[in-house]
Parts: sequence; C-alpha cells; structure tokens
Amino acid sequence: MDIATDLLDKQAQLRPNDTALVDDTAGRELTYAELDQRASAMARALREELGLSAGDRVAMLAQNSAEFFELLFACAKAELILVPLNWRLAVPELTYVLEDCEARAIVFEDMFAEQVSALRKTFADLVPVRLGESHDAGEQSFESLIAGNPGRYVMPERMLGDTWYVLYTSGTTGKPKGVVQTFGMAVFNHLNIGVPQDLTARDTMLNVLPFFHTGGINLLAMPTLIVGGTVIIVKTFDPPRVLELLRDRASVFFGVPAIYQVLIDHPDFDGEALSGVREWACGGAPMPYSVLKRYADAGIHIRQGFGMTETGPTVFLMGRERLLEKLGSVGLPQQYALARVVDEKGNDLPDDTVGELWVKGPAITPGYWRQPEKTAEAITPDGWLRTGDLARCDADGYFYIVDRSKDMFISGGENVYPAEVENVLYNHPGVAEAAVIGVPDERWGEVGLAVIVARPGVDVTAEALREHCQGQLARYKIPARFEFTDALPRNAGGKVVKPQLREQYIP
Repeated sequence: MDIATDLLDKQAQLRPNDTALVDDTAGRELTYAELDQRASAMARALREELGLSAGDRVAMLAQNSAEFFELLFACAKAELILVPLNWRLAVPELTYVLEDCEARAIVFEDMFAEQVSALRKTFADLVPVRLGESHDAGEQSFESLIAGNPGRYVMPERMLGDTWYVLYTSGTTGKPKGVVQTFGMAVFNHLNIGVPQDLTARDTMLNVLPFFHTGGINLLAMPTLIVGGTVIIVKTFDPPRVLELLRDRASVFFGVPAIYQVLIDHPDFDGEALSGVREWACGGAPMPYSVLKRYADAGIHIRQGFGMTETGPTVFLMGRERLLEKLGSVGLPQQYALARVVDEKGNDLPDDTVGELWVKGPAITPGYWRQPEKTAEAITPDGWLRTGDLARCDADGYFYIVDRSKDMFISGGENVYPAEVENVLYNHPGVAEAAVIGVPDERWGEVGLAVIVARPGVDVTAEALREHCQGQLARYKIPARFEFTDALPRNAGGKVVKPQLREQYIP
C-alpha cells in the first residue's frame, strides 16, 4: 500500500504527553498532543478561514521556530504545499520563487515585515500571516487563526507520492529550482538514516540547520518526530548555546563541516563533557580529514554521510565499525538507496575509478516543480538521478565523494579535484578555512588558486602553504596562487559558493 497516514495525529494518539518540540529561543515546549492541536487549528484556518484550496502553495519566511513544524503539518492535513523561503535572499530573489511556485499565502515573522511589504506590491493577492499577533491592517495573525479554529483535523487519505512541500535549491549555478518533496521521501529518508542510527522515542535531537534546507527538516528532525522523540530547535547557530545543549540535553546531533569546525575551535569545547551525545553525523560538504581526526582524538566519532535535496536526502551513511579505517568515506548506500559510479555514457566504472555518481531509490524526488525539461535532464528514464558529483567506490563497496564535477579543473592535461587539495591545506595548523578554484593560465590552461582563511593569531604565508603541499601533492595539484580573506562565502547547507569566488578572483 502507498497510503500516507497523518504522522502527527498518530503520535498525538500514541504518546500525547511526550515532548515533541523544544523551542529554545522562545522558551516553550510542545507535547505531541499540543503540536497536533495547533497544526489542526492552522489547517482548518488555512482552508476554511483563508479560503485556500487543495494543492495551493503556502510560503514561509521565518527563522527556525516551533511554528515551522506547526505549519508543515498543517499543510499536510489541509492538502496544501509548504514552500519554506530562504530568509537570506533579497526581495528580487524571493520574488522569483513566489512567482515560480505561485504562492497564495505567506507566513512570516516580524523581522521580515519589510520584505513582505515589498513583496505584496508585486503580489497583491498574497495573503500575509504574521507569526504572533498582527500589527498592520490587511494581515492575519498566526496565533489568532489558531485560537479561532480549535478541534481535531485529520489529514484525508493521501498517497506517499503526493507533494508535501517544495524546497528551492540555492541557485549557485543559475535560477533556483523547486525540488518536490513527497510524504514517501520523508518515510524512506527515515528508513535510510533514522533506522541505522537507532533513533527511538527516548532520543533528543538538537537541530541547528535552517528549515528552508533539507538538512534542517530531515537531518534529523523529521526522523526523530517519526519515532516520537524530541527535537530541540535553536533559531540560529549560537556556538556557546549549542555546546551547552549538547552537554546537558541532546543525544543526537547532525551538523555540516563548517559547524563542526566552529564548535571544536570554541574555547568551551570539551569532548568529555559531550559524552551524552551518542550519535554524531555530518553531511552537506566534505569534512576535512584533520577535523575528523581532532574529534576522534577528543573521543567523538562522526559518521559522515551524503545526500542531496533531490534524494530525500540520505543516500550514504558511514557505519560505526570502520569510521577510522575508511576515513573520508561517506559510507555505504543505505537500505533504500542504490548507487553507481559511471562514465560520460552512463557505463559502470571499475573500483577506485573516478566518475559521476548516479543514485536511485524511493526517496528520490519525482522532479522539479513545473520544470519537466530540468527533471528529464537530471533523472534518466529508468529513474537514476545524475548527481553531478564525482565519486569513486572502493573494493569493499565504500563510496568517496571526490568533488563536484563543475569544480574539477584541468591543469596541463591532468584532472585536479579541489577537495583533495583543500584536505591537504586543512592539515596546516595556520589554516582555518580553504577553498580551491581553477583559474586561467596561458601555459597550463588552468592552475589552482587557493583562498585561505587563517586561524586567529597565526601568521601563515603563501610560501609556507606551498611548502606544506610539497611531498603531499603532485606538483600540478599545488596551487599556483594563494589569496587570504576573512571568511569564505557559504550557502545555507555549509557549502562554499565557488561561483562567487570565481567572480571575485578571475578577471
């Protein structure tokens, strides 16, 4: 059967008094019964009071809060589609997304009132709903809508393939695309990561990633809610508070490499004090080996994984047994994921040969929102997703992400994978962050340019870094140029935005 049940209504029946959400910033907690009551009230308000119809899109412009999950489950119950907006975007970028998804309503918090006011000049029929109490005429109040529409509201029978929400990609290579997310993707993502991590109702997961990103929703907040555990929500990433919550309350944590690096560099970091966290996981970008080793030395073993917005997201997860033996691997394809490494024609490649990673399974998106051409480009007729990532698979079946295909460059006829060079640079004690791009060169075609963020108080030079690379990298892989900066541009998923670096450093 492909029936999707009302996940929240079920949990409210099974464990009504257990804590579902802890909104750390707002200082409030919600049991499963309370969360279901509020989601039910909002579902009724959206359909009956605001007049939205099944399939309509509801946008949300807000930083992390419990209201996100109230609205997410309300949309499920009301047969609406949620579109979480990246609150870092400028108004013209938000305009594009709202036009593309044709949103009927927008839920927002106070800090984004100015942006919403500007958007309403373009979208006259867009219904604005302010979190908390409304201040302006023409707005609805989130709290008033909930208070005025009490009573249980159960999701009608729906299918696993039905669209639940749409996540827009960061758009670093062009206009953002809306990646359709289904009920089935949530279920199979849980089976691919919640089950191997032994998530249960006794777990408390600390979420630090933004909810407009698949990591914020699905790694591991949604799997934790599926099993009836507790999710702690922090509004934004605050290192001292995160370390405090990890020490005192959390049992499960997921972060991107940039977050892990900030935490271990913080003066409050104490590996022994964090022994209550039984599961540490990482994804979103390659984790530098040096950072993995520093955590291991502190008694914390981080399980790397890999996925994309298009894959639910979990495809790979590293097992506990071979973490240090297979350092740098993202692990094995999980229960409901298939993976291949192929050449330009889609033919399978031998072990330890670099090629494009293709993945397949029931957690793969059905496609991009109203973009059949883009969907056909990304997904083969027999269901394989072309990831655009370069990978290799060893003789034991463990996968390694080498780099994004668009980031690889050719120097003197040789392929250079920036991630490999970056890992070597991260091993230098003076390097806090490193990003390598290919830049034009008259003699070699392209050479490497390394953009470096130095550790505070450490004097590091281009000559020292070049010397550090010698003996660890072939000569053609060693960056020809080094530039120093205060910070690298990153998107919400923690990935360095290399197109921005190219614009800055390539004339």
